[in-house]
Amino acid sequence: MTDGFTQDRRIDTPNGTLHVCSWQPENGHASAAPPIVLFHDSLGCVALWRDFPARLARATGRTVIAYDRLGFGQSDPHPGKLRPTFIHDEAHGDFRALREALGIGRFIAFGHSVGGGMAVACAGAHRDGCVALITESAQAFVEDRTLRGIGNAREAFRQPGQVDRLTKYHGDKADWVLHAWTDTWLADDFADWRLDDDLGRVACPVLAIHGDLDEYGSVLHPQRIAQLTGGSTAILEQCGHVPHREQPEVVLGLVVTTLDRLPRES
Repeated sequence: MTDGFTQDRRIDTPNGTLHVCSWQPENGHASAAPPIVLFHDSLGCVALWRDFPARLARATGRTVIAYDRLGFGQSDPHPGKLRPTFIHDEAHGDFRALREALGIGRFIAFGHSVGGGMAVACAGAHRDGCVALITESAQAFVEDRTLRGIGNAREAFRQPGQVDRLTKYHGDKADWVLHAWTDTWLADDFADWRLDDDLGRVACPVLAIHGDLDEYGSVLHPQRIAQLTGGSTAILEQCGHVPHREQPEVVLGLVVTTLDRLPRES
């Protein structure tokens, strides 16, 4: 079991039960500082963060919390299709239930890919508690590059045995997970989606991390996130869509530097 891991738990919501895990910074002792909440990507779950949460807890000295959204990982199946507003809705659904169940007051939101958009939505909707926002490879609008990347991935998953990669982490929900990603993003009614309104509600320090070789979005995304929040960007050279796996030390260093700049009580 990963060093620093604390027992997982399940949280009831109106639509189903969520699987949640947390990691402590050292010796299993909880930190009094606001925790970091991780928001996973479109095919992700707690397990696919791998050793990053434990490393993040040790590097920052903070508790790290990650959860499987409804329909993913070890959480209950999703009751239907994703709505076009699903990114914005996360702040008022699963995350609100998580925050209430765990008694989370102040927090830091860290989201990867679509989870970055959800972290933005949560930071904006929960301005009373969010002390910092970090996005990684987040999309801020629907870009041709994003659609090409998703289209290519959809074709790759049609090859024999490819969906088995998802079944390992999502069980019999694997097909739903794949279609929730590809069908939603490639749908005509999602073409005009933008993160602008949620970005306009953010009131905390922001760092937008992005790889210059990201196949699912250009550097226009972090630039827009920074522009609309007054935040900053970190563009990683020779890096693709998963910086925390491709360049973990760089990402950890950026997070530590960002959080060290917060007021002492944060």
